[in-house]
Amino acid sequence: KKIDHVSTEVLTGEEEAAEEPEELPLPTEEPQHEKPQTEVPASEATPAQAVLKELRVSSVTPSSVGLQWTVPKGSFDSFMLQYRDAQGQPQALPIDGRSRLVTVPGLSPSHRYRFHLYGMRGGKRIDRVSTDIVTGKAKGQREVLPSEEPQQEKPGNESPVSVAFPARAVLGELRVSRVTPDSVQLQWSVPEGSFDSFMLQYRDAQGQPRVLPIDGRSHSVTVPGLSPSRRYRFHVYGLRGRKKIDHVSTEVMTASEEVLPSEEQQQEKPGNESPASVALPARPVLGELRVSSVTPDSVQLQWSVPEGSFDSFMLQYRDAQGQPRVLPIDGRSHSVTVP
Repeated sequence: KKIDHVSTEVLTGEEEAAEEPEELPLPTEEPQHEKPQTEVPASEATPAQAVLKELRVSSVTPSSVGLQWTVPKGSFDSFMLQYRDAQGQPQALPIDGRSRLVTVPGLSPSHRYRFHLYGMRGGKRIDRVSTDIVTGKAKGQREVLPSEEPQQEKPGNESPVSVAFPARAVLGELRVSRVTPDSVQLQWSVPEGSFDSFMLQYRDAQGQPRVLPIDGRSHSVTVPGLSPSRRYRFHVYGLRGRKKIDHVSTEVMTASEEVLPSEEQQQEKPGNESPASVALPARPVLGELRVSSVTPDSVQLQWSVPEGSFDSFMLQYRDAQGQPRVLPIDGRSHSVTVP
């Protein structure tokens, strides 16, 4: 259930700033960042220097790449991964500051990509690491797990996997906690062991495969951009060191367009909404939605939760073409970068 919401309007930077080389320009951002008063914490954090280490490839398939990095010194508020897709269009993927790995889906087979990972503080890019990768060749099989393992052995970062295997990790039942005409919220448990990360896989209304990487500490996800009155099959994989250890699946039918008013009645059906009723006495409240940084092609937002807590957040907006966009956010995060 949507308990509270806050809104803001943002004007992105001048279009000229978008004319940039592969590595996006740091100088043009800084003057813009000085405007908001939210940059004071950034200057305070500068004495403790934050450093990014080598960006390594942990897995490669024809349509995705897994990347890993370390932060040997200091810490970052968040990360931003930037690259150009097969059509040469710039893409940006915001990443939580606690994460040290990411899976980039939707790539093209046998294509060379250059990835730049930026460490961010207060909306400013503090450090950067880059790497070049060629995706795998297209094969008949969608899942290329066998060919992943030899590549993973190369970087020499697979030792933690062998150490972790004795403690067996198990995924619990995949449950549907919320259904709307254009989104589904899923929940699962980990009754035994733990996973480094999770991966949600499904096919969209056009039959195209979709992959959504999920942090290993999260046990729920909201899948946006679905079509009304359509059946979807979702698979959640538990990963350790880029290897799929266990998986659970479920089928869900999205609601029809007319069902929005009676959404609450649908949620009562599965019988897993009881925690919501228990949490109602402590009413959660959202604080002011603030803009912490603006560039020509992205906006960073911050908010507070002065009272109570939320399971998750959902950011909604319309793109330049007027199309509605939905961005699910973990309930522990209080900032997001919209690329």
